Amino acid sequence: MTAPPRPECTVPLVEVCITEFDLACLPETGAVFDRLLALHPGQVVVDLSGCRHIDAAAIGMLLDVHRRLVRVGGVLAVRNPNPRIARILQTARLDQVLPVRTEPAGPPAAPGPVTPRPAAVYGRAAVSTGG
Repeated sequence: MTAPPRPECTVPLVEVCITEFDLACLPETGAVFDRLLALHPGQVVVDLSGCRHIDAAAIGMLLDVHRRLVRVGGVLAVRNPNPRIARILQTARLDQVLPVRTEPAGPPAAPGPVTPRPAAVYGRAAVSTGG
């Protein structure tokens, strides 16, 4: 006897803070995105406020994550790029494909386990592969 099928688990919002985002970091960052996308998030927000550099490979990864999310009805947004990165994103026309916003950062993550709010689960992951 097999267990009845269970509804797919979903997470409405996942926030990722990226501090290094270039070709050298793509294997680790890609693995994080793969794990996050397995959660079937409704929205992924990539916070670039602590990121100093982004290259073409990273932009390609953002476009790939965007395509994968759109296929399942999700949304990818970029938050708080510094002015230099914002210009790079505009030059690459990424701002015409997905939302690039400047807004205040959310509240700091509480230490220890996070208790989900009623009817919602929120996730936050920090990615830093720089040494």
